[in-house]
Amino acid sequence: METFKPIKEGKVREIYDNGDSLIMVATDRISAFDVILKKPIPGKGAVLTGMSKFWFDYTKDIVPNHMLGTEAEELPEFFRTPEFKDRSMLCRKLRMLPIECIVRGYITGSGWKSYLKDGTVCGIKLPKGLKECDKLPEPLYTPSTKAELGLHDENIDFEKSAELLEKEFPGKGREYAEKIRDCSLALYKKCADYAREKGIIIADTKFEFGLDEEGHVVLGDEMLTPDSSRFWPVDGYEAGHGQPSFDKQFVRDYLTEHVDSDNDLPQDVIDKTIEKYKEAYSLLTEG
Repeated sequence: METFKPIKEGKVREIYDNGDSLIMVATDRISAFDVILKKPIPGKGAVLTGMSKFWFDYTKDIVPNHMLGTEAEELPEFFRTPEFKDRSMLCRKLRMLPIECIVRGYITGSGWKSYLKDGTVCGIKLPKGLKECDKLPEPLYTPSTKAELGLHDENIDFEKSAELLEKEFPGKGREYAEKIRDCSLALYKKCADYAREKGIIIADTKFEFGLDEEGHVVLGDEMLTPDSSRFWPVDGYEAGHGQPSFDKQFVRDYLTEHVDSDNDLPQDVIDKTIEKYKEAYSLLTEG
């Protein structure tokens, strides 16, 4: 049996070369504030893979994506073991674009802090009088750079994103910048409407795109998971304060309140986190 070693390891995912394709494995690792925490969240990788698969299938009419398959029989024998079960995705190879495509439908997190400071989010002027976690008049596209592991991404405006892409793809930068902006907003709007009917508010999320061999824009990485998005329950939603969540905000809050935790999570936080991930997955994909 052929053995595989990761060609790239991110904060929570490992990527393996499979010749003309890649295999992306979602681990149970969890990161917060750009740091990988000491203890994993058992079962998390399977939830992330299952949720990404669901969304990739749901949105393939908007933009093609990199997913080729997730079933064991579609993968090399090496990945048909309990270690990789339900957490591996066979993917097309892409030349990834150096932009994280963030869409904000509600004002929270760093966006809320920026608004309190000067009335803007990533340089975009917003109406006066918004409350924390208010729904924005229209979803905002606020791209950022992709930082190396351990460093922080930098928020940039659309023009800067076009400049960065133009440096890498002369003559095509603005075209690609407009394409990924328009796709990001279309993806968010379609999925946010669907999720709300299922009892979940998608407050914000990020997408990543790459180019296939013909130069077409393709959606890659993961999609609308609790790791890449803020999910809030519709029931009980009320602007003016922070919201309960289905995502790793639960972990962020614990670490913020326990600054001496040394990036270690107690078992009850681990249990609560995977419970919320699984609840979100069930709400979105069942029925």
